[in-house]
Amino acid sequence: MDPAYISALAALAGATIGGLTSFATSWVTQRTQLRHAHREAERAELKTLYQDFITEASRLFVEAMNTKTDDIDDISGLVGLHAIIGRMRLISAQPVIDAAMQAEAAIIETYLGPDRTIRELMEYATHQGKTSFMVEFSAACRKDLAARATAMG
Repeated sequence: MDPAYISALAALAGATIGGLTSFATSWVTQRTQLRHAHREAERAELKTLYQDFITEASRLFVEAMNTKTDDIDDISGLVGLHAIIGRMRLISAQPVIDAAMQAEAAIIETYLGPDRTIRELMEYATHQGKTSFMVEFSAACRKDLAARATAMG
């Protein structure tokens, strides 16, 4: 074989290997960036979902404290809360779903309880720890979001 051919083939092989290495590096980098962006968007969606649940559950809890059982005509708030839990079932960890269901049950139980004044509401919340379901829900959300952040690496 002619030495010129060997030099040409070596140069062609080197250029091919260099091009493939550059392509592979770019592909891996791009894929990693896309995966990171997707996970970050997922975490942002979860944060929004959890915030929506906390806002709605808090509103419904206060409403339940001041609503007599006979006066409950509109249950759309409870339906909305249940819908948020349904969305959580699609993407959240099981401890978050369990805590959300406990919060929903506590709110329904409060609706069925006696009507309370503002003073009774404050005592009920601070001294009896009846709002601990929100603390438990928040803790489960923090753990879920932290686990997802750790998985992102």
